[in-house]
Amino acid sequence: MENKQLQKIANNLRKNIIKMVANAKSGHIGGSLSIADIITVLYFEEMNITSANIKDKERDKFVLSKGHASPALFGILHEKGFIEAEELMTFRKINSRLQGHPSMIYVDGVDMSTGSLGQGISTAVGMALSYKAKALDYRVYSILGDGETQEGQVWEAAMAAGHYKLDNLVVFLDLNGLQIDGDITKVMNPLPLDKKFEAFNWNVITIDGHNYDEIKNALQQAREFKGKPTMIVAHTIKGKGVSFMENQYGWHGVAPNQEEFEAAMLELEAK
Repeated sequence: MENKQLQKIANNLRKNIIKMVANAKSGHIGGSLSIADIITVLYFEEMNITSANIKDKERDKFVLSKGHASPALFGILHEKGFIEAEELMTFRKINSRLQGHPSMIYVDGVDMSTGSLGQGISTAVGMALSYKAKALDYRVYSILGDGETQEGQVWEAAMAAGHYKLDNLVVFLDLNGLQIDGDITKVMNPLPLDKKFEAFNWNVITIDGHNYDEIKNALQQAREFKGKPTMIVAHTIKGKGVSFMENQYGWHGVAPNQEEFEAAMLELEAK
């Protein structure tokens, strides 16, 4: 798919992220916007996930380890035709299938219930190990938050993935540098993350997480690399796409008011 088409999908995704969180009056905007380009390439270019195989247990799988970014996941499932536009507006409402954190019980296409940080990448490792044990030619993809790497469970999973040489596992690290309380280096500095994953026996690739060519090339390199899992360290911008939200940790987990909503939508409509 051409980059212009992917960019259009990602822009639609960003608009729906804003709509969902504004309508719910709660949710996580900043980190959902930062992964919009990555998740668009995964679902429209890389992964074999279609309406025909969406219910299959054995296919390419995706785990949103930073589960609080559920608006991005629900939004891309809408772009794929798995969730209706009207249902997006039930996000975080009582009795809605679209909870604040994704649940595999309710929504086809959500391959793992996540939200407790560190558990998502751990289950992704388990999925990849299962495919390896069964000699199945499917791949597992995940998106990990940079603040999430402050969880010890992440490193247990990283150790296991390297030990078992899970070259069918590809993880994107959403390195936007901000978490709920501010700069990740001031809260609990996890850097240098590339060197740490290399030490855990991962193939590490560093990219601009908003550059489609770099995202595609990294995924191709990961597919060709054998004997190690791949960590794609993606430098991103929290709140990407809405100028007054960009690089502002205050937009980690708050909803825009009406004036802010209209300004954000106006800016995205102009792209």
